[in-house]
Amino acid sequence: MTRQAEIAYEGLSKAARVRYIARMFGRVSGRYDLLNTVMTVGCHHGWRKEAAMAVAQGLQGDALDVATGTGDLALALARQPGMARVVGLDMVVEMVALARSKASRAGMGEWASFCRGDALALPFPDGAFVCVTSGFAMRNVVDVTRAVREMARVTQTGGRIAILEFVPQKTRSLVAASQRCYIQRMVPALGGLLSGEREAYSYLSRSVDGFQSAEQLAGTMEAAGLRSVRVRKLGLGAVGLLVGEKG
Repeated sequence: MTRQAEIAYEGLSKAARVRYIARMFGRVSGRYDLLNTVMTVGCHHGWRKEAAMAVAQGLQGDALDVATGTGDLALALARQPGMARVVGLDMVVEMVALARSKASRAGMGEWASFCRGDALALPFPDGAFVCVTSGFAMRNVVDVTRAVREMARVTQTGGRIAILEFVPQKTRSLVAASQRCYIQRMVPALGGLLSGEREAYSYLSRSVDGFQSAEQLAGTMEAAGLRSVRVRKLGLGAVGLLVGEKG
């Protein structure tokens, strides 16, 4: 995102930001999986599997994946023991279509369904799910606190919530500096080369720098009523896996 585009985005209302982000992800949807694999060197599949295992362990019932994208985390959830049915929700119609196609090809259509919806106003009753997840999406919602509260609202008492997200690293270590350089410089270049949407991937790289730290995100989860929030760092600290229980 150019500086002019960034200033323009900051001046938008929340509703306009939602529309902007939806259009952006719609444009990159066709190359989304490829870009995720290239930019994480394939690690995102393992991270999603870890999140699914951590949130579903020992639970039985229905699950929800918020801002599911092309459905990888929802399908990882559907493969966990005890998960009866998994719903993946996303505001981008192109992503929902790709997720449905992926589930059908994997023979998972009976256990995983996908719908369009807003993370800030989930169309489900209180306590509808035994666990709720979100992978690499909280940076892109316009109100993280509200989104986490909505996730907590639709989770059963005793259930769990897992958030998997890129988080900024504030340390001065060589590893942290290298990762910042990669996210700020290489990600936009790779995204632009492979998708033709350099501005979109510039936005995504900037969204990491402006996002909450893993510890701050844990505080947001606790403020939403979650307890025993555990933080695990993946990807040499670039990714946070946070799991909390609804008390």
